[in-house]
Amino acid sequence: MTETLKVLIIEDDPDVALGCEQALQLEGIPAECAGSAEQARRRLGPDFRGIIVSDVRLPKMDGLAFLRETLAIDPELPVVLITGHGDITMAVQAMKDGAYDFIQKPFAPEYLVDVVRRALEKRRLVLEVRDLRRQLEQRDQLEGKLIGRAPAMQKLRQMLSGLADSSADVLIHGETGTGKELVARCLHEASPRRHGNFVAINCGGLPETLFDSEIFGHEAGAYTGAGKRRIGKIEHANGGTLFLDEIESMPLAMQIKLLRVLQERTLERLGSNTSIAIDCRVIAATKTDLLDLSARGGFRNDLYYRLSVATLNLPPLRERREDIPLLFEHFLLLAAARQQRPVPETSPGRIRQLVGYAWPGNVRELRNVADRCVLGIESGSPPFGQPPAERPTPFAETVEAFERALIADALRRHGSLARTAEALVLPKTTLHDKIRKYGLDEGS
Repeated sequence: MTETLKVLIIEDDPDVALGCEQALQLEGIPAECAGSAEQARRRLGPDFRGIIVSDVRLPKMDGLAFLRETLAIDPELPVVLITGHGDITMAVQAMKDGAYDFIQKPFAPEYLVDVVRRALEKRRLVLEVRDLRRQLEQRDQLEGKLIGRAPAMQKLRQMLSGLADSSADVLIHGETGTGKELVARCLHEASPRRHGNFVAINCGGLPETLFDSEIFGHEAGAYTGAGKRRIGKIEHANGGTLFLDEIESMPLAMQIKLLRVLQERTLERLGSNTSIAIDCRVIAATKTDLLDLSARGGFRNDLYYRLSVATLNLPPLRERREDIPLLFEHFLLLAAARQQRPVPETSPGRIRQLVGYAWPGNVRELRNVADRCVLGIESGSPPFGQPPAERPTPFAETVEAFERALIADALRRHGSLARTAEALVLPKTTLHDKIRKYGLDEGS
């Protein structure tokens, strides 16, 4: 339900105050009056759930001084000033100083209502964005970033927690869009290395001629055009974490040099014979079966085993459909906060479409859909105009995935078995059986 905001009217003339209050209340807008700025001040705070309509001419502290004081506390609080005929120049200056609008006496009640409604809508949006940001900030580090209650995600978070304090190199395997860099960053931020640099490099986007210089660095004069010394990515990650995305794209010659760095924890810049000690954790990521690639001569077998001291497998979104409603809601919150727009309602029909879609682009694609929903441009784009799935999904599997996602989402929203059963129009015994079937938590 949309929150009802109120209007605080500051007016020392009781007749004018009463007239404003009645005009707003007749239109269903809650309003209350204060006879002075001092009285109003006691009712305000940084997140005042409403707006201010204030006369410029007030006893003791006038409306302009009150405006400055109020905006110093909350620069986004709309303040509408009521002015007399001779105060227009002053009111224009007040607008430049941050007032939302001004109303000249005498004014029609309809005009007051129109200005107040626009100011309330602006305030509603500001408060909603602030509330969304607070929600996002309060979420647990791993729960908030690696969202999902599917068993595969719970196992992933447990593994990350177990690896956080170790110095073991890690190999992350997952399809495009499953969040490999996000997992790498979470591992870095949960580790003692979080105070060092997190250095990411996409091996697939780097020309082969630049690999050596970019990753290992070079000395001045090492080659034509090398006018000064360059610190490579590995050296820059010293004390922190080096993330090598699309590791399967690294040229074989560079794989040999990387293997030596991993084994000896030293490197030599291009054009130098001096060994530099390196203390960084290496996290590599791939969407390819590296063992299969190794068997075909495309990846060094010894490097694979050196990198995969610990391996994290990220599930594709189609294998954890029960997480889709929660993920979509999270991405709507992010998009609304970023775009400063209200969060759109998510209908059961939209949830059915989201859960039933194949998601070839995985979590990245879901986030893009949420962005488009907040911007109001989702029509005609996946999953609303669905492309065919990459592989046929058995009907029973799709139905069960949707049912599990629907029940998990309802449990999360309603918090108890009884309220969830009522919302889903299901007997409690039937719901209980399905919760046990899908391994869900009744109290989630």
